[in-house]
Amino acid sequence: MTARRTVTVDGSPVHVFESGAGPAVLMLHGSGPGTTGSGAWAPTAQALGTSWHVLAPDQAGFGRTPVPAGARGGLRLWTEQAAGLMDALGIEHYAVVGHSMGGAVALALAAARPRQVTRVVAVSTMGAPGAPLSAELDAIWAAPAGPPGARDMLSRLVLDQALVTDAAVEARAAAMRAGAAAFASLFPPPRARWADDLTLSAQTLAAVRAPVLLVHGAEDRVTPLATAAQPLLGHLADVRLHVLGRCGHVPAIEHPDEFRHLLSCFLHGHRRH
Repeated sequence: MTARRTVTVDGSPVHVFESGAGPAVLMLHGSGPGTTGSGAWAPTAQALGTSWHVLAPDQAGFGRTPVPAGARGGLRLWTEQAAGLMDALGIEHYAVVGHSMGGAVALALAAARPRQVTRVVAVSTMGAPGAPLSAELDAIWAAPAGPPGARDMLSRLVLDQALVTDAAVEARAAAMRAGAAAFASLFPPPRARWADDLTLSAQTLAAVRAPVLLVHGAEDRVTPLATAAQPLLGHLADVRLHVLGRCGHVPAIEHPDEFRHLLSCFLHGHRRH
């Protein structure tokens, strides 16, 4: 069973895709225009089965979740909103899975809530100290709403261009148009400052006590392995890195079976404790 509902967090609505029952897994999407919680994570949630309580929110400024009045997007807002969501739902312990921007939020959340966060899976993650804004991410954040912008963005996300189908382009273009006004406020130029906002300090990373699994594509041009994932190995207390060959920025799409196996094994490791 899957459901979509709206939860009030600090007086502002958060739209959540939800499925299954059991140990809670909070799944946080990335920052591309048109991204939503269900769009990013519904296939993975379905593959995990019904034995996990999956929650995939639209983060502020994405999908149907507005940026709260008087605020703007950014790591602090997204982290506080994620923590507030789980508090509002009365969930005391949970694993966190985050992709790209969502990986940085997941690590920040684990540092802020060490007693609540049991495990972290950071996929193609941002957050490494000093990581620069790549030309690919800059272009993705600047992609105009509509089919040409959607096609260009999707082509940068994946290594295998056969995945950039007409159906995928049309679906993403529609999502981009629907969220264009809110997204425009999140990453205006100059965009390097927003990449800087999503980097975590060595002190914050040292505060992460949960076991961390980093999953990264060897050919990721958006958050390159050498500047995004590898530097985190020296900052996290309990970390392992799995690199997927012939893979760009979205392992969940490019290598879905292997990604789900990695995720399931790591989360089941939590269940044994």
